[in-house]
Amino acid sequence: MLPNLLRFGPFTLTSHDAFVFLGVASALAVFLTLARRHGELDARIAWIAIGSILTGAVAARLSTLWATIGRFPDATWLAAILSTGKSILGGLAGAYVGAIVTKRIVGYRESTGDLFAPAVALGMAIGRIGCFLSEQVGTPTTLPWGITVDAETAARIPMCGSCAPGVPMHPSFLYEVAFHAVAFAALRRLEGVIPVRGDLFKMYLLAYGIARFLLEFVRGNPPVAFGLSFSQLFLIPAVALLMAYFGKQCWTRAYVVPAFERTAKPQPDT
Repeated sequence: MLPNLLRFGPFTLTSHDAFVFLGVASALAVFLTLARRHGELDARIAWIAIGSILTGAVAARLSTLWATIGRFPDATWLAAILSTGKSILGGLAGAYVGAIVTKRIVGYRESTGDLFAPAVALGMAIGRIGCFLSEQVGTPTTLPWGITVDAETAARIPMCGSCAPGVPMHPSFLYEVAFHAVAFAALRRLEGVIPVRGDLFKMYLLAYGIARFLLEFVRGNPPVAFGLSFSQLFLIPAVALLMAYFGKQCWTRAYVVPAFERTAKPQPDT
């Protein structure tokens, strides 16, 4: 575990911030590269990327504000905002809304989901390395790849009740890094294959939602209700909505469209 990468006098470069920056920069580079490859690179696309990054960063911090206020009820709002953590799920939701709002502001009508999907997957894969180096490891495990930490490291990891010195734990963030890396490769292969433009990003969100729900069981996050963490409670309606969307898409293609084609097709004279 390496929470800090470098120190410059009073300034410290943390692993988390460094890899998040690299992840955002990589995602932006992929997004703009794909936009140029598809002949869609213009000033509006750049503003959409900037808008999604800014709103995602704000939402990532504000989405964990409730927990900070719960721990420090006497803290001022400014102090709570500055000391709160970040939620990647909140950041994704904020970035999604930010892209929609920015598109309306700049007057861009085309879907950008197919450009965002592989870019976000790569950015997440890189950014989660910083989480692995600086945050809680996971729940105890007997699997051979479990990670152990010493007493000093265990005490330094924030909000890790399951971090016991010498006890093997799931490298939960490495599981997530692997998922996003595989997702990036799969999304690149699926470019231009998915018939509905923008569905590629929804497919990624659905796959990540299911994977993240399962990974929460080995993350060690405290349960909030029904034995589930806050992230899992958030993911249940989100995944349900995405599944309903794709269910409707499949129904339309399998039944409505073929039926329409049959009725619209000229019938031979008898």
